[in-house]
Amino acid sequence: MHPGSVLSSLTALLWPSAKRWRLLLLTVLLALTPATIPAQQSHKDASTGLEPIRSYISAGWNTLSRSLSDCATFSDTKLTTAPQLYLPADFPMPESVKQLETRCRIQVRSLPPSASHLGASAAQSIDPPGLLYLENRYVVPGGRFNEMYGWDSYFIVVGLLRDGRLDLARDMVNNFLFEVEHYGAVLNANRTYYLTRSQPPFLTSMILGVYGAQKAAGHEDHKWLEKAYQLAVKDHSLWVVEPHLAGSTELSRYFDFGDGPAPESVKDETGHYREVVAYILAHPDVDQSLVVRKASGQTASSVAGSTYSLQVCDVARTTAKPDCTVASDVALSADFYKGDRSMRESGYDISFRFGPYGAGTHHFAPVCLNSLLYKSETDLEEISKILGHKEDAEQWQKRAEERKAAIQKYLWNSRRGLFVDYDFVHQAQSSYDYVTTFFPLWAGIATPEQAQALVKHLPTFEQPGGLVMSPHETGGQWDFPYAWAPDQLIADEGLRKYGFNKEADRVSYEFLSTVAENFRQDGTIREKYNAVTRSSETQVTAGYHMNIVGFGWTNGVFLELLHDLPAELVQKLSSEQGSSAAATH
Repeated sequence: MHPGSVLSSLTALLWPSAKRWRLLLLTVLLALTPATIPAQQSHKDASTGLEPIRSYISAGWNTLSRSLSDCATFSDTKLTTAPQLYLPADFPMPESVKQLETRCRIQVRSLPPSASHLGASAAQSIDPPGLLYLENRYVVPGGRFNEMYGWDSYFIVVGLLRDGRLDLARDMVNNFLFEVEHYGAVLNANRTYYLTRSQPPFLTSMILGVYGAQKAAGHEDHKWLEKAYQLAVKDHSLWVVEPHLAGSTELSRYFDFGDGPAPESVKDETGHYREVVAYILAHPDVDQSLVVRKASGQTASSVAGSTYSLQVCDVARTTAKPDCTVASDVALSADFYKGDRSMRESGYDISFRFGPYGAGTHHFAPVCLNSLLYKSETDLEEISKILGHKEDAEQWQKRAEERKAAIQKYLWNSRRGLFVDYDFVHQAQSSYDYVTTFFPLWAGIATPEQAQALVKHLPTFEQPGGLVMSPHETGGQWDFPYAWAPDQLIADEGLRKYGFNKEADRVSYEFLSTVAENFRQDGTIREKYNAVTRSSETQVTAGYHMNIVGFGWTNGVFLELLHDLPAELVQKLSSEQGSSAAATH
């Protein structure tokens, strides 16, 4: 019975005796008060429990924004060289940019025509390396990542749009259009040493996101969309010609045009390539051709990086340094470095998904890349229809269907009920379970039966803190036990697209609560989380070892997952954070 009904009944019953009525009414009110006041207080706590993390994210868009008016934009902690700014070879130098030489103490240069676009023959030899010019503001991930990244930015743009920052989201998309127009494609990031590779293609998703937000705000812009469409077509062309083709599969692969060690790895990943050599030599089951052996003093062919000494030493029995004899010198093969660089184009660096340390990345047709390209082709079909390009729309539909058929042929494993990567060199499907198996749900490629089969594999990846990248613990940050924001969102939206809302709610809540709890403890949001311990503490041994604070895409994904969550679960999350915060004071 409602408290008001209780009071009405008691009042009617006790009215003849005013004294008794007042006494009993007071008793009833005292009995009811403890039940109502805590409920009101609890509701208040629940409504404010997420305010601190929301405020952090909102302020973070400005903290993580970069532009040419800020001298901190040019810093690159991944290298030791002095800051440089490079303009496109075909772009006149604005006077405001020229003034940066004095104001920010940097060198401003123009790219040579022979090194002006992605894949250009001389792009790898630009020295000293530097920042590539962009016209507008952009949001960086944070920490060592002080530039605008290709696939990070999609999840950042999603967050910006969810947070009402259409202006900044549009600036970022315009920067990508500038990259395509003047540097040949969307780059890994806007540094000269990234002129050898792109990143997972999300450009059309960003374009449609900004276009839709503008339209919803009453500013539908067909002229802007037309320009964006033409440049998106150009960017897409990178992936459908050699060397980005995966053999004869009619699918695509990741491929870096450069050779040798990745420049950004040399300083921040000290000793990484030496550790790779040691791992390969200690594991005879690994392809030993990845290491090139040579006699001491001889020059090795087909290598592009450092040489390491393989020694035979006495067993140390005292504190004295044991005697050693050099058996041979070894180096990583050129093919290893090609795989290593291509893994970095995939964004999943470092994982053992494509072999140890990603060495075979360029030998695979990946589920993620081809799902994204299918999505891009269906997006281009949609944009063509909006713009009235009927013939274009028909062509994009045809191309999307052809890719979908190839994905079903090569990447679906009906026996296991998973989408897997395909090794087109050895003509075999991968047995390495990876969370990108959910990308075909997000892209709308899977059949309802395939979606049902995929959901049965959630236990392979699900941990208390969300979905781990794989069940394989390799020391790489893109393997077990780590959960990353972008793959949480892809899986969440994919599951919801096929009606698995209960499962999406559960795994999203696991990740959201992990991020929120760690934020409450140290006031930061990180690039990744240990999904087993629900902690931001990490023990990465392959690649750079930090867990970067910021963090652009985690901020964006947090907002979007929170938006997708049912109201009662948002209330629960908010209440938990409010209660936990109160308990610490």
